[in-house]
Amino acid sequence: MLKDIREGMTVPPVVKQITQERINLYAEASGDFNPIHVDESYAVNTPFGGTIAHGMLNLAYVSEMMASVFGQDWYSTGKLRAKFKEVARPGDTLTINSIVNSVERRDGVSYADCSFDVRNQKDEVVVAGEATVELSRGQE
Repeated sequence: MLKDIREGMTVPPVVKQITQERINLYAEASGDFNPIHVDESYAVNTPFGGTIAHGMLNLAYVSEMMASVFGQDWYSTGKLRAKFKEVARPGDTLTINSIVNSVERRDGVSYADCSFDVRNQKDEVVVAGEATVELSRGQE
């Protein structure tokens, strides 16, 4: 429940397996068919040496995690700021973690400010950033 959101709270992590099938499905949903994502014969000749997941697919997993805690508030007011550090590849297992850094009122509205990271199975940071969500009035 949103009234239980508090500073220092750890958000339950989300774990996702990256597969070429998921990348292809994301390409279809987004319309982003850049060959670095979907064409193995092209991608193998790039500096990446193979296909990579869309950065926005990684952020979709962050959004899934935030929605699991903040529900409709996340969908209507959630904001992400992210830095892409590494690529995610087919075969990677991503773990998305977050902590609530603060819950505070600004201009009469309560906000939860969180930090998050997406790490692969080697514990390398793939994406890091911040998320902010306005907490529903009456749910505070």
